[in-house]
Amino acid sequence: MENINHFIESLNGILFSQWTVYALLLTGVIFTVWSGFGQFRALTHGVAVVRGKYDDKNDPGAINHFQALSAALSATVGLGNIGGVALAVALGGPGAVFWMWIIGILGMALKMTEVTQSMLYRNTSDPENPHGGPMFVVQGGFAKWGLAPLGSFIGGIFVVTLIISAITGGNMFQAWNVADITHTYFGVSQVITGIILTVVVGLVIIGGIKRIGNVAGKIVPFMCVTYVLAALFVIIMKIDQVPEMFGLIFKSAFSPADASGAFLGGTVGYAAMWGIKRALFSSEAGQGSSPIAHSAAKTDQPVREGVVAGLEPFIDTIVVCTLTALVILSSGAYNRGSEVDLPEGSPIAIVQATDADGAVLDGKWTIETDVLPPMSKESRRIRQAAEGQSGWREGETVFMVINGNKDDNTNLTLQRITGTVVRNDDDTAWNVEWNSIDAEAMPTMRTNDDGTVDRGIYGDYAGASLTAYAFDRVQPGLGKVLVTLAAWLFAVSTMISWSYYGEQGIYYMFGRMGEKRTGMIVMIYKVIYSLLILLTCVAAMAIFPDGEGGTKALIGTDAELDMWTTLGLGVMLVANIPIMLVFGSQAMAAYHKYFRDMKAGLDEGPHDAPKFTDVVEGKDVE
Repeated sequence: MENINHFIESLNGILFSQWTVYALLLTGVIFTVWSGFGQFRALTHGVAVVRGKYDDKNDPGAINHFQALSAALSATVGLGNIGGVALAVALGGPGAVFWMWIIGILGMALKMTEVTQSMLYRNTSDPENPHGGPMFVVQGGFAKWGLAPLGSFIGGIFVVTLIISAITGGNMFQAWNVADITHTYFGVSQVITGIILTVVVGLVIIGGIKRIGNVAGKIVPFMCVTYVLAALFVIIMKIDQVPEMFGLIFKSAFSPADASGAFLGGTVGYAAMWGIKRALFSSEAGQGSSPIAHSAAKTDQPVREGVVAGLEPFIDTIVVCTLTALVILSSGAYNRGSEVDLPEGSPIAIVQATDADGAVLDGKWTIETDVLPPMSKESRRIRQAAEGQSGWREGETVFMVINGNKDDNTNLTLQRITGTVVRNDDDTAWNVEWNSIDAEAMPTMRTNDDGTVDRGIYGDYAGASLTAYAFDRVQPGLGKVLVTLAAWLFAVSTMISWSYYGEQGIYYMFGRMGEKRTGMIVMIYKVIYSLLILLTCVAAMAIFPDGEGGTKALIGTDAELDMWTTLGLGVMLVANIPIMLVFGSQAMAAYHKYFRDMKAGLDEGPHDAPKFTDVVEGKDVE
């Protein structure tokens, strides 16, 4: 497994290099200027379209504009907003939020362009089941130039990247986070979570895009409103800190973030990379996935759906991600203090690690500590531990901070050494089974500003668990209920949408084999996709040999989780950015013509908005 991890990390370094980021930012700037800052059109005309003022049941397509937006948002407003933002802030620092905003604004132009492209080239031969996406853009576009075989080949490459992303970010990331947070808070086995998710997602995706649209149209508004209200509650409780947090965001965006508590610091470049990467993963701007959902919309005006798509990054990144970041920052969760400080009389020893046979492992170091004392009073309050309870949970991950090898991402020598909390053999006390780290020389303990040794044991909250912890710091129990519920709803909605994206890729690859054979292949894909949910949850359990006599999870840390989601994001960006640039002129020509026609009164104007409940349920186009 270690060799696989090294290979994926090396591949990610190529796919998600600084040049990929520069190319995406430049593409966003190009289409922002080319569209005349079309973000404004999304916030005005796009809202009117979503409200149903342009819906027509006679237009080709399967679902209305609201349902198409909901289906696309169900893939974007999800655990990327909860777990992804937490990863960005925890590892990149407050400055990462600023770069998320930049991507959110530029992402609006990217979404408008890529969705307009797909609407221009979508396949509506079956009006009730249209097909679209970048693979159809490149196939149809090159065919116009007499290069059909080349277009089909490039489209096939994009489909491969699409399926990789569906499996990793659209499936594994979601399942892992739900299993992790449900196990953390309720002690539910990851396997049980996996079985439930597998069944629920499987039942929805078998019903196709209409069922997905109906489910998403109900889940997305409910989960967004619930989450936003809870986040606003926390922010209001900490309103005095909000101005300071905004100042910290801007300051850390252009100067290194200082290490403090559980936060190990970060350079400007590291913060920018984390903010950009997480915003891209959350909003999917430039990734080419959302156009697949929007291609199912009922409309005869390609630009109209493109403008609707521009709302996605605004809702996802500018609104929801910002609220999550403010909750984490204002609550102090990202640079939190220790769960407990080991007393002065309690020994701490840094020693060389050994294998199962007791042989010393060169270059590997671990920690030896005594029995854990009960958590601090504040930590037990946050966890709502009963009187007399220590507050520790069986199997939870903790860490201590030591000085080891220099980290280029922080320019500091601070490193985390993680461990698992376990009960003693006699079941009367708690201990930590510490892992090992690589270091050229013997590490030392971190020293505090006053010169004393940092003897703190810190809780290792990864992804969605950190966001839940942030809510709990302000209102104990809120994160446990809210974020767990949100994680389940967000994950289910994201997985069903990404399953559809992958399904459209399968259709592109095998659609020429006939309806019956293609249908069979699509069904096999859906079964495999559903089973991968269960397999990911099993991989999140500490049941696999670690080579040193213990056990570990195959996907057990936020770094490992990020590695796989970065792979899916990187391959799609590399494939889709060239497609956007090659065919962007066609999208922009259609965009400007559409608004010229509207201004000249050549396009049919809006009608009265239908009942909102009819729009949500799609009855206005039945």
